[in-house]
Amino acid sequence: MGKYFGTDGIRGIANDTLCPEFAFNAGLAAASALARTGRTRPRVLICKDTRASSDMLESALTAGLCSGGADVSPLGVLPTPAAAYLTRQLGADMGIVVSASHNPFEHNGIKMFDGSGFKLSDALEERIESIIDCPEKAVRAMRGRVGRVIGERGAGRRYIDYLISLAGGGLGGMRVAADCANGAAAFTAERVFRSLGVDVTMMSNAPDGLNINENCGSTHIEALCGAVRDGGFDVGFAFDGDADRCLVVDEGGGLIDGDMVMAICARAMKDDGRLKNNAVVGTVMTNSGVIEYARERGIGFFSAEVGDKYVLEMMMANGCVLGGESSGHTIFLDDATTGDGQLTALRFLSVMASLRAAASELRREVPVYPLVLLNAAVEGGNGAKAAIMSDPRLIDAVKTEELGLGGAGRILVRPSGTEPLMRVTVEAKDIETAESVAKRLANLINSMCAAR
Repeated sequence: MGKYFGTDGIRGIANDTLCPEFAFNAGLAAASALARTGRTRPRVLICKDTRASSDMLESALTAGLCSGGADVSPLGVLPTPAAAYLTRQLGADMGIVVSASHNPFEHNGIKMFDGSGFKLSDALEERIESIIDCPEKAVRAMRGRVGRVIGERGAGRRYIDYLISLAGGGLGGMRVAADCANGAAAFTAERVFRSLGVDVTMMSNAPDGLNINENCGSTHIEALCGAVRDGGFDVGFAFDGDADRCLVVDEGGGLIDGDMVMAICARAMKDDGRLKNNAVVGTVMTNSGVIEYARERGIGFFSAEVGDKYVLEMMMANGCVLGGESSGHTIFLDDATTGDGQLTALRFLSVMASLRAAASELRREVPVYPLVLLNAAVEGGNGAKAAIMSDPRLIDAVKTEELGLGGAGRILVRPSGTEPLMRVTVEAKDIETAESVAKRLANLINSMCAAR
């Protein structure tokens, strides 16, 4: 992780650590970095989610980009994967999304994609960071070279049509509940589902700027579970604020997380001959039961660090076309360069239709070992997280707990790439053991933070 860029762009509290002045400098730095790669008058697309602060930050970014000589096309509220798709389809040099994804409304963020629709390279992120820190390095456009704001009509419709074109047949009449997290999917999901003949009931699709991800969406799935179970739906889908994640709920209210979705789709793709190299990419957080399910079906498994950026890198390094995370980021590389929650929903519906299987049948095929995830708050940024990770007390404690598990489980302690947290994950044969080990490690981290 860099100074400002985490595993999923730049994050901060809106109007605090992520203020308009910073957004202006980030836009100016991005335009300057593009200019230094030889782009003359680069074009940048900007999408945003539904947070109250997104308009403010979009305006500041636009001003910075134009100051650096880039033309800007604002596309309005659209999912993050729409920005990745439209950037390459419209021949833009960069796509930017103003969003903090699954975080509460007071947070916001800046995600950037290159002209091919992929997350920026580490080298380009470092170049942008260096210009943010030293604004005198920026290339400021003068006179007729100052950038302009140029409209782009029909961009959202183009993205929606693309999703529809990727859907398989046989979806008509399926009863679906879709939780849009009061975010960007509220502007696209209903049109996608209804165009395919899906009988969809929308939930959390009335954003007011403050209710994004509030007790809804992929981070608060309880309401969707109850609605699907009690409403007689075939399946439910929960997106996050910028709709790059999707979790699934079966007809009985059971959760199908991102890793399980990936495994189920991998099986179907292998059967159809579409799973390149017969392998998928998960993360160090992927449940052992999911890995077992894949390998029993002749599907190889590669493990990446947590973060869809790292999943994508390993997919490309190993020639894989499917990868994902338990949080719901699922990448279908033949069709998209980043996780796309709505595409994931369509792929899952297609599996249900082609196998004529209920969602619960698919869920029960994938074994899941008990897993506990606890968070410990850490102040002091990435430097403080790195110090905790390298502390001998934590290293020794993890080794001791691993010995106690006797090989029947695993432990992962890692810094969050998007929040001021350390995450403690423990997988064990039984839930009681997993909980006790996770609590001991989380308490140790809390005590180390208190002593700093």
